[in-house]
Amino acid sequence: MRLFAILALAAMGTPSVGQSLFLRDDRPPLNTAGRPDTTASLDGLSLLFVEPPKPKVFKLHDQVTIIINETSRSQSKQKLDTKKDYRLDAALKEFPDLAALLDGVLESGASSPIVGVDVSGKNAFKGEGTYERSDRLSDRITATIIDVKPNGVLVLEARRAIRKDKEVQTVVIAGNARTDDVTDANTILSSQLADLAISVQNDGRVKDSSEKGLIPRVLDAIFAF
Repeated sequence: MRLFAILALAAMGTPSVGQSLFLRDDRPPLNTAGRPDTTASLDGLSLLFVEPPKPKVFKLHDQVTIIINETSRSQSKQKLDTKKDYRLDAALKEFPDLAALLDGVLESGASSPIVGVDVSGKNAFKGEGTYERSDRLSDRITATIIDVKPNGVLVLEARRAIRKDKEVQTVVIAGNARTDDVTDANTILSSQLADLAISVQNDGRVKDSSEKGLIPRVLDAIFAF
């Protein structure tokens, strides 16, 4: 009897409805024209959808770290070789007879050469010069955005001065950067900057000791040729 009562209650109860967690409406959203919007987000249509991060907005006076890794090498070689030979040979073979000229008669004097000139010379010059320089600069410096162009290009400028005892090193870097080149860590490579300008100025005793004094510079100017 009890079994029949349980079966009757089960029959009178609300039927259960099963639904899968993976059953989703896969119809794409519609645009204003009633057609499928191909530019709409896939969120809601795919379980594997990952929304890309929104582009970062940069403003004036924001800061970006510039990673400097610049290597430059220049080499120049010049060679000059000149040679000049000249010779001058001249002689005065005829001259009016002075005695006859006093009598009003114009006639040639002695036929042998009276005056002779023989000049010769030689000039040679050979010069050779070689110039070679190699520089490398690696550093990290934080720049400030001083301007944002209408197309989104950032104008960066960084300035740093390091003073140690009586030595001062000043580093100035400037350039234009695209916002897409700035990483999520807010850094950018110096090679990605357009119109890149780097200035490194050292002042102090070390710089002064590497330069020539007044007298050597005067001698170099006098004997430069």
